[in-house]
Amino acid sequence: MSPHPGMPCLSPEEASSRRRIRRYAVPGRMIEQATERRAAGDWRGACAAAGVDVAFDLAKVAEDHGDDVAGALEDDLRHLVPDLLRWHLPRFLGGWTTLDTDRTVVLARYRPVDAAERPLPTPYLHVTTPPMVQGPQRVTLRFESVFGEAADGVFRWSTDDWRQARHLWDARRTTELLERCGGGDRPPFFHADGTPRTAEELPTADPGPADPAARAERATLLHQRGAVLEALAAAGIEADLTPPSTPATYRPGLEECLRPLALNHTRLEPEVRRLVGAGTGSGALLKHGGWGTNILLEPDGSGAGLRIRAVDSKNAGNLPFLAEELWRRLPDLDLLRMGGVEPEHLHPLVREALFPALTVPEGTVGPPGPDAPAPVRVRCRGEWHEVGFRPGNGLLRMPHSDEEQQRERALRAFGGAVAGCFAVQQTWASGDGRLPKALRAQMRDLFLRAQHGDTHGVLELLDAGVDPRVRDTARRSLLHVLHLVDHRLLLPRLLEAGLDLEARDSRGRTPLFVAVNDGGSRALVEAFLAAGARIDVVDDIDYSLAQIIRRYGRADLAFLRQRVREEHPGIGADWWDEMMDANEEHDDEDEDS
Repeated sequence: MSPHPGMPCLSPEEASSRRRIRRYAVPGRMIEQATERRAAGDWRGACAAAGVDVAFDLAKVAEDHGDDVAGALEDDLRHLVPDLLRWHLPRFLGGWTTLDTDRTVVLARYRPVDAAERPLPTPYLHVTTPPMVQGPQRVTLRFESVFGEAADGVFRWSTDDWRQARHLWDARRTTELLERCGGGDRPPFFHADGTPRTAEELPTADPGPADPAARAERATLLHQRGAVLEALAAAGIEADLTPPSTPATYRPGLEECLRPLALNHTRLEPEVRRLVGAGTGSGALLKHGGWGTNILLEPDGSGAGLRIRAVDSKNAGNLPFLAEELWRRLPDLDLLRMGGVEPEHLHPLVREALFPALTVPEGTVGPPGPDAPAPVRVRCRGEWHEVGFRPGNGLLRMPHSDEEQQRERALRAFGGAVAGCFAVQQTWASGDGRLPKALRAQMRDLFLRAQHGDTHGVLELLDAGVDPRVRDTARRSLLHVLHLVDHRLLLPRLLEAGLDLEARDSRGRTPLFVAVNDGGSRALVEAFLAAGARIDVVDDIDYSLAQIIRRYGRADLAFLRQRVREEHPGIGADWWDEMMDANEEHDDEDEDS
């Protein structure tokens, strides 16, 4: 798809991140398996297929909160679409494609009929995202009170309130996405069959309320041309330019705060009124004003208007924040306008909601699987050679005889420089040097699929002949990323291919060290140990395995910490243990006092 007229205002880095999110973050195989389990009535199986861990028991919910709450919760769980939830969850960005860390996303609140007689805190169905950018991309589904609830249903800290956004996770409401993104019978900037509107079809004047999609297009185009206040006016929003009252060295005005935001202008008023109608306050705030400033949105008394102004974040009052997913343009539509993403490769429920007239080939389920690795041209000895992979071989193939390759290995062993095909082969297996652009893309594809838990995608690439000895730019091997995928399927294959359990990445960490440090499961750690991984290892700052286990409070690996201390006493940084001992002693003294 070619770039669309009136491109979204995204940096090249963010645009690239968002394209990769939609290609890798929720693999088509994950969507397919989760959908099968959900259709069979197995909500737990659907969660497991989508990488969602369930941290509660329905029987315990009934015991603590009553059968009415347990029944309402179970009804919601039967309609939960965990793969769609993952699709919409906030991302870290800044060049990354992984989930934003330590976020809480509230899905629903439940009150027992006899709430006055039950002193327990109000329970919420919510998910929490992973603590590490590069850690396993599993999320946890919880049923309990939510930390940071400043008032009844008003949240602070890193909490997103999706109770008014069931179209992002509830199968009964997914068709609402078209309206909630500013569309009518089609989404903004597109026809109902997914083809983009041409520049001649886009509005140049106010189209009126009868065409909500064109009205959204008009406001978006004005905003992207820099006419921020005109865009608000086009959406019927009154801008109050009064600056925040609290003095500061630098306090941006309303227009400056709004300019970088991908606002969904025409949906701001109905979304704020929906939130106000839920009884959480008289207006709503946007978190992203910056520089100690929030954006306050207040419905006017007429019932059909909205006022917007910048306010000091310390004096914003006890108002709820409007979730970003309710005030920003739908990222999927922005990506479709930019090119590089096709409508048929969206999540099926997103695709069906946005493009009801789109016909897709049978069996199309979300983002595509990996492409077969094509040969890559390399300049070698004054000629162009093709290097690549072939099924069943598992090695980087190049047009040089065994004798030539043996001579080149001998030359390299004596410190000689290598070039051409041989330099590519060496870089692929070491991570040091530069790969041709196309081969670098194949390497990145493999590691991104591992990053997002796409075990089957990784296996498909290995089956297609991709050399498993690959190292990425951080010198990680596939063994270093096993904590992100199903190691039961991959570890035996990688060991059979001869991968080194003691290989070091750019931070001096072995695969076992990474598994301990980055949240790998106890089962993976035990599998590495059973395979013979050494435990007398430290990283580039001299931390030992025992110190890492202590640092992150990994009670599940206490057995390994004890073993390291017994078999290798004194290994690791002495100063770190002394500091931790002193801190724990200080904490004990505080508790005693």
